[in-house]
Amino acid sequence: MSEEINKPAESAAADESRWYVVHTYSGYENKVKANIEKSVENRGMQDQILEVSVPLQDVVEIKDGQKRTVQRKVFPGYVLLRMIMNDETWYVVRNTRGVTSFVGPGSKPVPLTDAEVRAMGIGGEVESLDVEIGDTVRVAAGPFADSVGQIKEINTNKKTLVVSLSIFGRETPVELDFAQIDKI
Repeated sequence: MSEEINKPAESAAADESRWYVVHTYSGYENKVKANIEKSVENRGMQDQILEVSVPLQDVVEIKDGQKRTVQRKVFPGYVLLRMIMNDETWYVVRNTRGVTSFVGPGSKPVPLTDAEVRAMGIGGEVESLDVEIGDTVRVAAGPFADSVGQIKEINTNKKTLVVSLSIFGRETPVELDFAQIDKI
């Protein structure tokens, strides 16, 4: 009988999870992400800490007359986690090297609201798009907003796609998140 009780709880794990934000030492975001993922794997907590994210965005910078696209952290000093909050998950995350605190009043972590999650384009909200290679799309957000281009590659695992945009009269491939484009 106990098996019947546990199974619905396991399948409901994704429904109970919320997005939380942890503050890290500056420049340690990727190390914190890797350390949390390693702890989750070692402790078998994949059903409690479901996703660890350091959101990145492509930024075009000009240095020494050369234009290049680099990836910058959207929220420097922060790591986003989709997890089920309990004493064990709190302990694992809070005691990860490089984590200074959860975001929230005092020591109480406060989950992001659904509206905040959607606004950031993270989570399972944008799992897949109804687009194919060759489709024409409009860039909805980011430095190339309102540009129109053609899809050249789609990476569903990373939730990104490569769109060929006309920049200064040249076709230039630009990697964008699913949340940054609208199908035309």
